[in-house]
Amino acid sequence: MGRILVTGAAGFIGSHLCRALLDRGHVVVALDDLSGGFRANLPEDHDRLVFLKGSILDEELLSALFRKHSFDYVCHLAAYAAEVLSHFIKRFNYRNNLMGSINLINLSIIHRIKCFMYTSSAAVYGMVETPASESDVPVPNDPYGIAKLSVEHELRVSSDHFGLPFVIFRPHNVYGEYQHIGDRYRNVIGIFMNQIMRGESLSIFGDGSQTRAFSYIGDLIDPLAECLERKEMHGEIFNVGADHQHSLKVLAQVVLRAFDAHREIRFLPARKESPRACCDHSKIKQLFPCLPQTALEDGVRRMAEWAKRAGPRDPSRFGDIEIERGLPETWRE
Repeated sequence: MGRILVTGAAGFIGSHLCRALLDRGHVVVALDDLSGGFRANLPEDHDRLVFLKGSILDEELLSALFRKHSFDYVCHLAAYAAEVLSHFIKRFNYRNNLMGSINLINLSIIHRIKCFMYTSSAAVYGMVETPASESDVPVPNDPYGIAKLSVEHELRVSSDHFGLPFVIFRPHNVYGEYQHIGDRYRNVIGIFMNQIMRGESLSIFGDGSQTRAFSYIGDLIDPLAECLERKEMHGEIFNVGADHQHSLKVLAQVVLRAFDAHREIRFLPARKESPRACCDHSKIKQLFPCLPQTALEDGVRRMAEWAKRAGPRDPSRFGDIEIERGLPETWRE
């Protein structure tokens, strides 16, 4: 068992990971600035969980945490993960998603962390031919993917130069309980659910024929929680997520059925995005041959049951858009 720093701990994937680590007997120091996460996503009273509100950009805070807690491992999930919006918030994207990560990597080297787990993203692949494999050369086509790939490269260099062990995961289109359904810029399933509960029409950019492999959170959390102590995973990159693709038009109907609702679908001007996005998962299946693949209907139903209890949220608005040119009109409302 170890003492683990989890960044982005009150966010969607982070909160699930914290629970999985606690279930395995670890001590978890959960760090989150609550810009996209919620303290309520984490257990309130747990004798092996310490929650701290703070930013990975706060070098003084991070240094104090590393000195105080003598971490064995770092699980770095903190990021602002809005791929399309990242074109319009370049400075924020690189400061938060790249430089914040460098702060953590520096301290992990100094304090001789046993393993640094990093959640990258399938966004690093860009427009490569699908299904994308870890052996493909990534060519990201948005600043978010560029920042994620840069951190991957930095971890490889830090491993070669300083011996910092790492594991990198590239999840894609993950959904489930505790997702921020009020975020208007990302997570289409959460957006659909929030629109339904607010009595609004569903919005789709383009004609809805674009396909994604929507991945239920419960299907991929075990590798993230277990990789720290499995040395055969150290130094490796793994795709994690669902194998089967669905179009956004099909997805909208699945979400509507989960709420027993009927809504108009509003088709908005298309954005520049991949028409088809999916990944090859044969590498992770070699180590985790029994990973579940929850059917979209079942996963969406579970998330919908949670969303009904949590209730709708006012759509969030990013407060400091750097480039207005080309910003979708619906994001200006």
